[in-house]
Amino acid sequence: MLFGSCACGPEASLLSTLGPLCGGGAGFVSAMIAAMAAGRRTAPATLLSGTTPQVDKVAVRVVTDNIVMQFVPNEVREGLTIERRVGGNTRPDAPPRTALNGEWGLAMHAQSFRGAEERNVMIDFGYTPEVLTNNMAILGVQPAAFDAMVLSHGHYDHFGGMVGFLNAHKAALKPKLPFYVGGEDTFCIRRNPGGQFGALDRKAIVDADLTLMMASEPALVADHAFTTGRIGQTSFEKPLQPTTEIVGIVDGFGCFPEDMPPEKNTGSYLPDDFDHEIATSYLVKGRGLVVLTSCSHRGVINTVRQAMKASGVDKVLAVIGGFHVVPPLGDDYIDKTIAEFRDIDPDYLITAHCTGDRFYDRARAALGDKVIHSAVGTRFVFASV
Repeated sequence: MLFGSCACGPEASLLSTLGPLCGGGAGFVSAMIAAMAAGRRTAPATLLSGTTPQVDKVAVRVVTDNIVMQFVPNEVREGLTIERRVGGNTRPDAPPRTALNGEWGLAMHAQSFRGAEERNVMIDFGYTPEVLTNNMAILGVQPAAFDAMVLSHGHYDHFGGMVGFLNAHKAALKPKLPFYVGGEDTFCIRRNPGGQFGALDRKAIVDADLTLMMASEPALVADHAFTTGRIGQTSFEKPLQPTTEIVGIVDGFGCFPEDMPPEKNTGSYLPDDFDHEIATSYLVKGRGLVVLTSCSHRGVINTVRQAMKASGVDKVLAVIGGFHVVPPLGDDYIDKTIAEFRDIDPDYLITAHCTGDRFYDRARAALGDKVIHSAVGTRFVFASV
């Protein structure tokens, strides 16, 4: 349960939108907020400045995604190796004892190399901890190796597995492990057309001894990667706004009003503009950018161009993640997106999660083999020249 009963008082305009209230007084809520504020461990992220870091190789493993594909062979393409889970029943007298699971959501593990250095970054956590921890165990993803974690935005299908993951593995994580978000907006309570859509558990992050890193500007991640910072609305794109958000704290969940823009601090639900959304990128030496878009609520073209702007690099090697080009966006919108990708000219488009089959079909027809479908367990390895 994300929200329970709350106190009445000055906060009533906020709380009344979330459900029935009970007695308890404004003092209880104020004390709770003060305790949360005192307990939050936040550090400024190291901003990306000067020369963008380069890596010799980066491997992106899809841990949680919508689909599982088996019995598809590995591939080697120019500058890309695709390692797929080629598995199945190896005993004719018994069923497989473990299986990768698919669900609506996204989680990725990025492993990068520069000389003798290795860095491991977890990006998003999928929808449920059961699927996340199951898939991580099968794929051999080791939380003890993580050098940082990044949450792209405050949607449940990207953070839903986080608390269960932390409960299971926090003892193995490195102390004060950096946890990057794009801003306070990440923590706001959200609704979708089906009702409440949850809120990120700040206390779970603090209790797991993580260091919360606010990265509203482009920031370094584990010395090898960088986040985009805020993604500007610079292209034709007008992405869907599937959720609304409200500023305030309810039963320990939500975003601090003092850390939010005044125009959002209305006590009412407002259209979610995803101003906090970030993407994570790597620069592969001699090859270009690998951009992990996650969900592209700010527009996939806007996201890629922001990574280019932040890094000062025009060459894009690959775009991986959700592109959010879905119904009711029509074919004209899809074709404009494809035309923009022609102009950017990435070597590979690897579509996942919320991309939409219609986009995949039309992009594949227009751009051919550079368009690749993601699946749970697939590992995409990009190496320098």
